[in-house]
Amino acid sequence: MTKTEGAARPLPVPAVFRIDPYVPGKSSAPGVGRIYKLSSNETPLGPSPRAKEAVRAAAEGLEAYPEGTARVLRMSIGAKFGLEPERIVCGAGSDEILHLLASAYLGPGDEGVFTEHGFLVYKIAILAAGGAPIVAKETKVTADVDQILAKVGPRTKIVFLANPNNPTGTYLPIAEVERLADALPQNVLLVIDAAYAEYATQADYAAGESLVRARENVVMTRTFSKIHGLAAIRLGWCYAPEHVCDAINRIRAPFNTSTAAMAAGLASLADAAHIEASIAHNDQWRDWLSREIAALGIEVTPSAGNFLLLRFRGAEEAREADAFLTARGLILRAVAAYGLPDCLRLTVGSEEANRLVVAALADFIATRTKG
Repeated sequence: MTKTEGAARPLPVPAVFRIDPYVPGKSSAPGVGRIYKLSSNETPLGPSPRAKEAVRAAAEGLEAYPEGTARVLRMSIGAKFGLEPERIVCGAGSDEILHLLASAYLGPGDEGVFTEHGFLVYKIAILAAGGAPIVAKETKVTADVDQILAKVGPRTKIVFLANPNNPTGTYLPIAEVERLADALPQNVLLVIDAAYAEYATQADYAAGESLVRARENVVMTRTFSKIHGLAAIRLGWCYAPEHVCDAINRIRAPFNTSTAAMAAGLASLADAAHIEASIAHNDQWRDWLSREIAALGIEVTPSAGNFLLLRFRGAEEAREADAFLTARGLILRAVAAYGLPDCLRLTVGSEEANRLVVAALADFIATRTKG
């Protein structure tokens, strides 16, 4: 009799117990009237009105299964970005795509590499697939190509790179991403997580489509949760070599992309003006927040996303600032789980929320100084 046969109940595989469940940012403050949720990188402009209407219309057919290949949405994404639809796979958020890639390319004894302040889902996906998570050091909270390459060995099967990175907001110029892709062994899959690509308006940034097109071992993932404002309905996609698409299509759920999600995605892609307004709002207020908060003496990491990493004078001050802001209905994201206990992440919000958070931080600093 084996050990599991003698167990009093079914036991999951041991790797499950090495996974720390993902904990989203808080969204409430008991006893506080109005809440400004600045903890989840949600767009303050919300989704396109066309997307809302598309979801309402989709409610008329809830009894029918979705179209299983997301063909129309893939064609629309392809037309929007100049990509081949047959090299696109859609899913329930880019998180699902990340898990599918890990499941398809990792097994027991294999290794997956990601950077020390990278998105927490990478570690979860690697462990869930039975692989070993390998962490590469960052330089000034920015991914470092040489540090990543130093962690790549004979057991490495996948490298996850968030670009721009959450929660730091830092990014690698496309030339550095190309250098990473060129140096990786051909049997190692490079996954470029470009969830915040639309917000990265820097001249030396690119999401990575050209790298995917030119190589057999590069994948780019994208999401409708951020600038499209469709986080609630879970919609994401990847652009990948056809052999990678074939692998993950074999293991994804048959109807993993809902009818409502596909309808909203199609409508949002068609509303270019709404996306442009979101980019303009973010450019304006990200820069304003950076200047105003830095002027208070709080370190602000330059960001290519729709959020800012604020560094305080130690973990205790970060916790106190979090509590001070929460008491005023301003909900930020504590990021100790990312190895940044002295930091808070601030989503760029509405004009009202942005001004309130700067005023509250000024009061907090004044209180600390007086104390």
